[in-house]
Amino acid sequence: MMDSMITITEAAADRIKEILSSRNSPSLGVRLGTSTKGCNGLSYTVDYVDEINPSDERIEGKGITLYVDAMSLIYLIGSVMDYKDEKFQSGFTFTNPNEKGRCGCGESFHV
Repeated sequence: MMDSMITITEAAADRIKEILSSRNSPSLGVRLGTSTKGCNGLSYTVDYVDEINPSDERIEGKGITLYVDAMSLIYLIGSVMDYKDEKFQSGFTFTNPNEKGRCGCGESFHV
């Protein structure tokens, strides 16, 4: 989905729709980005978008609007965002061809 910049699976799109529909206030979509965190440098962030940041990259498809933080875009190009709902753990997962390594706990990555 969403052109070659970032691929969102059906499971991730469905989960984003659920999250947005259950929120008590309207949202323009979700913002995908990175932040400095963990033992390896960067971690993925997913947040509500209440105001459009003109520098964000806007991507639409599968019934959702995804905004990608401009500062994070270089780290995320080519990534696949999925959603896993397993017995002991649920959440968004990322397959990122730019990653050069991950920390042991899986909380952060480096490029």
